[in-house]
Amino acid sequence: MTRQPPDTHGRQTLELLLSPPHACGYLPGLLANTLHVHPAQPMDMGQFEYLLSTGFRRSGNLVYRPWCSGCAACVPVRIRVSGFETSRAQRRVIRRNRDLTIHTGGPDFSDEHFELYRRYLNSRHGDGPMAEPDYDEFTDFLHSDWCAVRFVDFRLQGRLLQTAVIDQLSNALSAVYTFFDPEESRRSLGTLAVLWEVEMARQMELSWIYLGYWIADSAKMCYKTRFQPLEAYINRRWIPLPETEPEAKPE
Repeated sequence: MTRQPPDTHGRQTLELLLSPPHACGYLPGLLANTLHVHPAQPMDMGQFEYLLSTGFRRSGNLVYRPWCSGCAACVPVRIRVSGFETSRAQRRVIRRNRDLTIHTGGPDFSDEHFELYRRYLNSRHGDGPMAEPDYDEFTDFLHSDWCAVRFVDFRLQGRLLQTAVIDQLSNALSAVYTFFDPEESRRSLGTLAVLWEVEMARQMELSWIYLGYWIADSAKMCYKTRFQPLEAYINRRWIPLPETEPEAKPE
């Protein structure tokens, strides 16, 4: 895939910063660069929603996208809400979790959420830089001063099993991060969170669910093609991205 500069036609001029090369967090042995919107750049939900539609994401208040020399493996993807139909495996996930209660509210940075977040990271990234986060890292990663952040809690008889953090925008939901009890893997809670987001977007008459980046050669990221219809942002336009692997047990 060819790389082109971000298209900001019709928008305010943005000051962008390119990071030095660093180890890629998804593909071992590769170096990566990240393109950031300057932290001093004024940002609001309208500007962010436009940047989201051109492949950017946010981490806290920092807006970024991968921008690596000679590599375009990180492909922005979004679910088109109209036309989405659950697969047979996804319907099984819904049935399996009928005993859960789901609550949506503002960002709730509680000790309960942090403990679940810490356990999740240690189970998934125990040997990496994300292991053993502190409370400030937790809040800085998920908080935003200018975006409508929502915490979606999934509970079993009051016990918190999963939290999906989403940004609510004018025509889309953006899945920021989802963390769940690592001992409840049989429930496929990550899949359940995406299915809930699609249903919520449908009720709100929104058009898309932004899922971040799809990476064909990363086992942690390639699952996203199971949610169809999926669109990929390639060469400044959104195109259909079909399922690229046999349907397997979702995580």
